[in-house]
Amino acid sequence: MSQLGPIDYAVISQALIAGAREMGVKLIRSAYSTILREARDGSAGLMDRDGNTVAQAELIPMQLGPIGETLRACLRRHPVETLKEGDFLINNDPFEGGQHIPDVFIFTPIFVEGRVVGFGASVAHHLDLGGGAPGLNIHASDVYQEGLRFPPSRYSFEHDWNGGSFERLVTANVRVPDLTIGDFNAQFAANAIGVLRVKQLCERYGTDKVEAAMREMQDYSERRVRAAIAQAPKGIFYGEDAVDDDGLTDEPLVVKAKVTIAEDSVEIDFEGTCAQVKRNLNCPYSSTLSAALSCVKSVLTSPDIPYNEGMARPITIKVPYGSLLNPRPPAPVRARMIPAYRVFNAVMKALAQALPDKVIATGFDCTTAFCLSHLGEKGYSVYLEIFGGGYGASRDADGCDAVDSPLSNCSNAPVESLDIDYGFFRIVGYELAPDSFGLGARRGGAGFTRRCEILHDDVQLAIYSDRFRLAPEGLLGGEPGQRGYCRVFRADGSVEELKSKAALDLGKGDIVEMFVGGGAGFGRVVERPDSMIDRDLADGLLTRDPRSVRKLAAE
Repeated sequence: MSQLGPIDYAVISQALIAGAREMGVKLIRSAYSTILREARDGSAGLMDRDGNTVAQAELIPMQLGPIGETLRACLRRHPVETLKEGDFLINNDPFEGGQHIPDVFIFTPIFVEGRVVGFGASVAHHLDLGGGAPGLNIHASDVYQEGLRFPPSRYSFEHDWNGGSFERLVTANVRVPDLTIGDFNAQFAANAIGVLRVKQLCERYGTDKVEAAMREMQDYSERRVRAAIAQAPKGIFYGEDAVDDDGLTDEPLVVKAKVTIAEDSVEIDFEGTCAQVKRNLNCPYSSTLSAALSCVKSVLTSPDIPYNEGMARPITIKVPYGSLLNPRPPAPVRARMIPAYRVFNAVMKALAQALPDKVIATGFDCTTAFCLSHLGEKGYSVYLEIFGGGYGASRDADGCDAVDSPLSNCSNAPVESLDIDYGFFRIVGYELAPDSFGLGARRGGAGFTRRCEILHDDVQLAIYSDRFRLAPEGLLGGEPGQRGYCRVFRADGSVEELKSKAALDLGKGDIVEMFVGGGAGFGRVVERPDSMIDRDLADGLLTRDPRSVRKLAAE
């Protein structure tokens, strides 16, 4: 901090964080699709000229954790010295720093007096980017069937986007071009805000001080993380979890984590994890990094430590190539969030052995992607939403009811918004599910049920989920949460049970019932206070009194 004093540093660093948050607001408020506008499945942040994360909006942890990897893949092909005013970089390639095809990263260089001082960065989950099915192709056997892949590339906003060849290329290859192009423009708008705010800081304080503040923000996070790790018990700890199946067989997909806590650093080794699979359950390396880092930060460190590149420096992550968590191309990766959550779970279980007071029990954490699509006279209409479930309990608190899980953090899409945007289905049921959580000294969060009535023929359903077979596991005697399911009540009176990875044609009058289960409990239910049991009974979340079981056992 030799180039700036503590007051300037405090002002500039907080201004950079505020600028990143403003970018996030601009991204969401400018969006067209419900997945971005309502569910908030996007993120924004500011990067330094070397591709390191400086500040980010509090949106989707999964998308921003490894965003430095995504930008640096672009900079290796297009070095910062070669960039010009009006350029932008784009990347969604899962095998070159990206995550999965729908998450498109756009980076806008910030020029001050002809020199790049950083980047405005944004990512959005796009509703449709082509591929073998509208919105979600669960049958994809390679990445080519999942949609348009943008390798790390440089384009000019003026010449290639505004009616230019790149915009026309994207428009010609997606099913809902108005929404997709609108969401791309929301990303450009978010980046423009970030560019403006950094330029204003440079004009006021000088570029040298702003760049020094960027470096110090990362160094500060690194110091805080190392100090937190130094307070943790030292040793080697093991954790394991599994995905239900790959959609082709019933074999669980095992994820293993070996966590070594040293003096001021952590190493995570995923040796022993199962090999990559033929369907879209593979998790690209950058997504594995993000999931593991998020778990370490949530357990070992303080919430007030800024999440930037410095946070990752004390943590080394090893992932076998060709495994489920670091697949060889052209593996399909659309459902990468499901194995990413098993990364989070496996690391959490390992850390539970060292710090049982700071972990949470397993939740219904699998990112249920639910997609309905219909081709009408005016073209495609595609609805895609990300459902959460019940959160796992901790030593001191019940799990949250019906929320998205830690890596995703998507919001609920209001029924009223869906009624406005979609005419081929309607929501006819949406409710918390009683008894869906695991009991314990602290109970898991409740899951929920949503029912959709189909209003037209020739509607397609596609889902990917998990925890249909392997229930969320409790900690220290806590009960498991309930498993999920998806059922279709046909107009002719028949009922079809779907697997957790499935696609199906629907007709007018069919009703789809999606149930996402609850989180697991923490501690034994005999230790649960009577006041908490009475509250859940009064709210209707419990329909059985666990104290009656205690009495029978005593008799």
